[in-house]
Amino acid sequence: MVAEVRLPDVRFAIESADVVQYAATPTLAFKVRITNAPSEELIHTMALRAQIQIEATRRKYNQDEQARLRDLFGEPDRWGQTLLSMLWTHAGFMVPRFTGGTVSEISVPCTFDFNVGATKYFHGLASGELPLCFQFSGTVFYQDHNKLLQVAPISWDKEARYRLPVTVWKDLMAIYYPGNAWLALRKNTFERLYRYKVSEGIPTWEEALERALDALPETVKS
Repeated sequence: MVAEVRLPDVRFAIESADVVQYAATPTLAFKVRITNAPSEELIHTMALRAQIQIEATRRKYNQDEQARLRDLFGEPDRWGQTLLSMLWTHAGFMVPRFTGGTVSEISVPCTFDFNVGATKYFHGLASGELPLCFQFSGTVFYQDHNKLLQVAPISWDKEARYRLPVTVWKDLMAIYYPGNAWLALRKNTFERLYRYKVSEGIPTWEEALERALDALPETVKS
């Protein structure tokens, strides 16, 4: 009779999120609690990957937020069809040896590029929380009841939800981009703006943009 093979039953919970102060790029560190059953089973290591989704339907939006999010979801009266979950990012991390449970950290680099949908969404929220869903996959290396090293995949149904305070994301961007925003332009658009700046003798890029915006009709500027 072949003995039944029992795989580790690993579960995840996000406990907190903090700003990483001195990273090369804006980064959030999420603390994730990992538990395993049976609790006496030795986990040698885990190689994990988290796919992080923004569950946009799991919160309410005030009128100001609805206006700021039109670029993503269109007019609010169509949000029943257009307001959907979206992929934020992927992050990989390693979990060292533990038995029963442990707390690990997921470092998530964050962009302030307004060509990215997640940045538009985060920036469009005035307060409250960001509803996130972490979907985990990867490989677990563990010791079975015969003290033999085994390898098993992490089940695709392993996930954890977390409501990230909007203030944490805003604090992150205020630290890395104080008083500024970041916008990437196509090369031909940049060249047009550059020629305008040079031809008008405008000393800074900000002033060039301000002059261009001031030339717009009042109906557009409002």
